[in-house]
Amino acid sequence: MVTDAQQACFEAGIKFGSLYHQFAGTPVSVDSARSLETAMAEAIENQPHCEAVAVRILDDRVDAAIDHENGYTELTGSLMEVKMEIRYEGCLVRTRMEMEDGYPLMKLVGVGE
Repeated sequence: MVTDAQQACFEAGIKFGSLYHQFAGTPVSVDSARSLETAMAEAIENQPHCEAVAVRILDDRVDAAIDHENGYTELTGSLMEVKMEIRYEGCLVRTRMEMEDGYPLMKLVGVGE
């Protein structure tokens, strides 16, 4: 039998997989970062059990990654931080994605009521 907490954690993993693999490679510039943050958050919030998504694209990292005259780079995990709250039944799962040891690590921050 699967517990509500286990199902909530599974749902969080689905949301992160969807967010990362749907948007990785999207052209981004400092000028387009805010609208892309909003589009990403709103797209993932459409999924079941998703209560909140906060996407922050880091302007300084985007600017540093732009290395050609077109003025944009491709979105990668190293250019953003993400927080999500997923609720399944009575269980709330809080998650975060941020760089750790050079890798965009997605992790559980809290599991509870």
